[in-house]
Amino acid sequence: MRSTSRGRAHRRVATGTALVTVAAMAAIGLQAGPASAAPAKPSQGDPGQLPAKVSAQEYKALVGKAKAQEDTTASELKFSDKVELKAKDVVKNQDGTTHTRYLRTYEGLPVIGGDLIVHRAPSGEIEGVTQGLTSELKVNTTPRTLASTKPATPKAKGSVAPQKIVWMQGSNPVLAWETVVGGTQRDGTPSRLHVITDAATGKTITQWQGVQTGTGNSQYSGTVQLGTSQSGGQYVLRDTGRGNHETTNLNRAQSGRGTLFSNSSDTWGNGSPSNSQTAAVDAAYGAGETWDFYKTVFGRSGIRGDGVGAYSRVHYGSNYVNAFWDDSCFCMTYGDGSGNNAPLTELDVAGHEMSHGVTSNTAGLIYEGESGGLNEATSDIMATAMEFWANNPSDIGDYLIGEKLNIFGNGQPLRYMDKPSKDGNSLDNWSTNAGNVDVHYSSGIANHFFYLLSEGSGAKTINGVSYNSPTGDGKPVTGIGREKAAAIWFKALTEQMRSNTNYADARRATLAAASALYGATSPEYTATANAWAGVKVGSRASDPGDPGNPGDPGGSTTWAATGSYKVGDLVTYEGVQYRCLQAHTASPGWTPPNVPALWEKV
Repeated sequence: MRSTSRGRAHRRVATGTALVTVAAMAAIGLQAGPASAAPAKPSQGDPGQLPAKVSAQEYKALVGKAKAQEDTTASELKFSDKVELKAKDVVKNQDGTTHTRYLRTYEGLPVIGGDLIVHRAPSGEIEGVTQGLTSELKVNTTPRTLASTKPATPKAKGSVAPQKIVWMQGSNPVLAWETVVGGTQRDGTPSRLHVITDAATGKTITQWQGVQTGTGNSQYSGTVQLGTSQSGGQYVLRDTGRGNHETTNLNRAQSGRGTLFSNSSDTWGNGSPSNSQTAAVDAAYGAGETWDFYKTVFGRSGIRGDGVGAYSRVHYGSNYVNAFWDDSCFCMTYGDGSGNNAPLTELDVAGHEMSHGVTSNTAGLIYEGESGGLNEATSDIMATAMEFWANNPSDIGDYLIGEKLNIFGNGQPLRYMDKPSKDGNSLDNWSTNAGNVDVHYSSGIANHFFYLLSEGSGAKTINGVSYNSPTGDGKPVTGIGREKAAAIWFKALTEQMRSNTNYADARRATLAAASALYGATSPEYTATANAWAGVKVGSRASDPGDPGNPGDPGGSTTWAATGSYKVGDLVTYEGVQYRCLQAHTASPGWTPPNVPALWEKV
């Protein structure tokens, strides 16, 4: 447990003779060593490439400036008059560079998968653009068959009427309808099912669930500290130091905001699930630790970066064995588990669910296919990084997901990061079927990558837990430590990944992040490439390439202005080697130095 020495205005919360319940959701960390040791400061190659410590006011000013420059930016990028940009998020680095994420519209229609990131130097000059499109966006928005193929508006609560959109299938735009189907899923989780329908044929293109779920169990974190405040002579679970985050009681309901927890004293819960405040203590503690982790390590003030706190609802439904994040309410929700005796409120459950919110407000990874697996993996990765960082001696960091849940009744964890397939469902390595697997299982590929990048392959014991991580290519991987691995993933997520990023593109994004932080010839860059090769995504840093895997270099060729290139291809232009960042067909007049969004110098 950490004291208030980090400058937080906390109040000490006694939990009686028992420990405080909090639920598990992910496990990875920042620095090897015993959990009782103080968290080490990160050792970085280029501090200027780390995120700057941006206050909520500064962040709002950055976004405001980006919004004011939307038309100018579109002109700088030579977009047609039919295309408009809408600023979504801005990341500023310590050296003054900025990375602004834009949503794109075409003739006023949202372009899902058309988001892009504009990278600007401290001077304001555009240094590069990360996007999926490599040619001008063109689509017929008024086909004759449009009216006859419009889906009916669903009637279930939470549904949204169909809206016309442009859907990106790879780099090909398709006119479509997006319909949100509300209601309730089988396990009691609210449903926000996004269905994409081809506007010309009426056929369903794809669908994904908008409410992102995780699982955990009630384990104890000891006596913890919470941010509380006073109102009308009562103490309330409102954390004014963290964006006014509130913890509320649904009291078995399945809708509504719930009632803010209040108490006559500033001592909450007794460590037993029979006391309704205990779950609230755990949820509030987890939210506070997650807020502090993102702000202290990455300079991000809240989930959106704007200093506004989400809120947490506990005691959702009856016997609800799950927890979920919902963008529509900007809130986290926790069930009480089987028999209403095991609130799903452990520390890294909060980290997992809140990280879904961070992903939604940055890369916006669509919750289906390979991007959905990366979305889930991001929550596992960042939640466990937070768990190690929190350094709570009663909930020591590990690379096991939901190890305290006992969901299966045999004491086994929900997921394993060193070898994901040990759960019987998750993928250790990438294959062509990865996009067809449930996102909670395809996430194993990135979870395994992160473990290898952090700790390396082979047998070892960390914080008393034994691991033995294999590699898909049978070659060893040397880890670089959890802090560096987390820094690379967060930078890739916020500055490089887009809504339809797949595993090949995640490799590109993390390599770009490793190159910026540590250099393209650094051990960290090499380890990143080798860790991906260890899960069968791309080749080793020293290999000439293996065309059988996504993102592989495939050997070096001479630049051809009309050639077709895939991610990772190497070309030589005027004696300098470049690596392909996005699959595309080159146009006459293009050269690698003149299209930094598509090529990087090796």
